[in-house]
Amino acid sequence: MKKIKGRVFFLGDNIDTDQILPGYAMSAPACQLKNYALKGSSIPDFADKVKQGDVIIAGRNFGCGSSREQAPAALKDAGVGAIIAVSFAMIFRKNAINIGLPVITSEHIDLIKQEIQEGDWVEVDIESGTLLHIDSGRIYKLKKLSEPALATLKAGGLINRVRDKLYERGELNDCKKA
Repeated sequence: MKKIKGRVFFLGDNIDTDQILPGYAMSAPACQLKNYALKGSSIPDFADKVKQGDVIIAGRNFGCGSSREQAPAALKDAGVGAIIAVSFAMIFRKNAINIGLPVITSEHIDLIKQEIQEGDWVEVDIESGTLLHIDSGRIYKLKKLSEPALATLKAGGLINRVRDKLYERGELNDCKKA
């Protein structure tokens, strides 16, 4: 699996789905949700700042609140390559993995926030469970993902993973793969 390289954005604890994707944005077309990513947070101009592969590092309970599945999709579509946090709300985590957005926990968030500055470049190796601070060369341990979660991310999301399994078993014949 390819490593994720990007700049760091920091957020705190209890970042709920209303901060990630405010309710008023729910009436926007799906292709425009990325423009509202984190509008309700401490980084309301996030959608203008984020670049492909950037990494969010947050505290506890990231993605709490409603189970709005559009919240992780807005972050992924905006360019977020991975989210690293102390913990995630269960439904947010499942929704993120299912759409192919890596969400990884770490016990070292406080240390990471002390030693890395917002905007610094990092590289996330999902398979080895590490975060590399490119400027210092320092490596931080992340919790390794379960095999099913890793397989889903490698496939690019749950729909792709299921589709691939059906192809392997000969139960799906799609012109795209044929």
